Amino acid sequence: QVQLVESGGGLVQPGGSLRLSCVASGRAVNIRTMGWYRQAPGKQRDLVATITAFSTSNYADSVKGRFTISRDNAKNTVYLQMNSLKPEDTAVYYCNLGRLGPGDMEYWGKGTLVTVSS
Repeated sequence: QVQLVESGGGLVQPGGSLRLSCVASGRAVNIRTMGWYRQAPGKQRDLVATITAFSTSNYADSVKGRFTISRDNAKNTVYLQMNSLKPEDTAVYYCNLGRLGPGDMEYWGKGTLVTVSS
């Protein structure tokens, strides 16, 4: 059974930094794309960044140049380094483990809250 456990959220001032972590357990974690999504109050869940098994990354335009996604396959862990945080980055951040292919499942963590406020 796949489980994803996020950590690292919290309250930070504008311009500050946080690093989120997500530890995954289960089948074939290392060959799946992993990612971070976020959902602000009253809004839909949106892509933040993804990283493939070969460490090819993709970012939402709103976070390019400020956020960096990385993974440690030996630890089954994906990270999101967030710098120059803005109030509009406030959201619940969810870790995602992608599908192996058509018909397979994707998995979600329970989320970690990031609040950017002075």
